[in-house]
Amino acid sequence: MAILIDDAGARIARRLRLEREARGWSLADLAERSGVAKATISKIEREETSPTAVILVRLAGAFDLTFAGLLLRAEGEGERLSRAAEQPVWRDPVTGYLRKQVFSRPDHPLEIVEVELPVGQKVELPASSYAHIRQAVWVRTGVLVILEGGERRHLSAGDCLGFGAPSEVTFANESAAPCTYLVVLARS
Repeated sequence: MAILIDDAGARIARRLRLEREARGWSLADLAERSGVAKATISKIEREETSPTAVILVRLAGAFDLTFAGLLLRAEGEGERLSRAAEQPVWRDPVTGYLRKQVFSRPDHPLEIVEVELPVGQKVELPASSYAHIRQAVWVRTGVLVILEGGERRHLSAGDCLGFGAPSEVTFANESAAPCTYLVVLARS
């Protein structure tokens, strides 16, 4: 069964603690490697707060994982067939960003993610989140603004952008309607 939005926090908290402890890292070690405050990591692990997408990307990067890889480990390994009703879903508690893991397996280099970005929201991701991946974004509905490496691009439904060298990236929905897009990642 998929990660339910209500269950995700507990599963993510357990996975973060497990990843940290498996490496023999203290909270301070993970904080230093990720750039996330030690107190924030502690609150996430104790399930006192829900992490945002940006925080999860930073934590995943510290473990040399993609965001999807971290969520996949939180859920457990899946089958080769990814049924729509069983695809893990996670919602950012601050922006309302809804992320569905359409396909991801540890033994496969490809990941597919569907994102719904609410009106007026944006997600800023650090360059470190792109260090070991190549990706393309394909807009399905709405308009998506992408700020990457100093360039600002407007993508409409059907438009697709392949990303360049790792840099800080902002995904923004500046329109009056929700935006849905697919992210296709390949681990390098």
